[in-house]
Amino acid sequence: MSVPGATLCDLLTGPLTTESLRIGADLAIPDLQVVRLSRHDVSRSTAPDGQDVTDSWNDAGATADQPQVWAFLDFTAPDERADDIARAIADALESRTGWYADFVVGADHVVVFAGRIFRYRIGDKKARQAAVAWGRAAGTPEHQLDWGD
Repeated sequence: MSVPGATLCDLLTGPLTTESLRIGADLAIPDLQVVRLSRHDVSRSTAPDGQDVTDSWNDAGATADQPQVWAFLDFTAPDERADDIARAIADALESRTGWYADFVVGADHVVVFAGRIFRYRIGDKKARQAAVAWGRAAGTPEHQLDWGD
């Protein structure tokens, strides 16, 4: 499904793990389109395609504080909705275990934690490191600070 009047190059894209939402949170964002919804056992790997990214059981999957099965929601929206989406997600994320969501808008990567938003040019290593440092401080497991750039 596509957003009326939008072309592929002016749509932001990203995933959201529904388990990352705090209980009672609702995300109601105009123009947000769900393009895929899937569930995966992440006990060994948090990669949504289920691939093992390491040989160590404890170093790649869900932590003891996280469910072992996650639902992944892939979405698109018009680029001009990026700020609205980031704020809505920042307000809806569970803060206890460092959950985050991320999406790409144009040449920027947006990484959203509960109450905190980072937007930086893809390839900007210093800005990415600032987001990673925030994630570490917020309790995101090291192996889950793996959004691509």
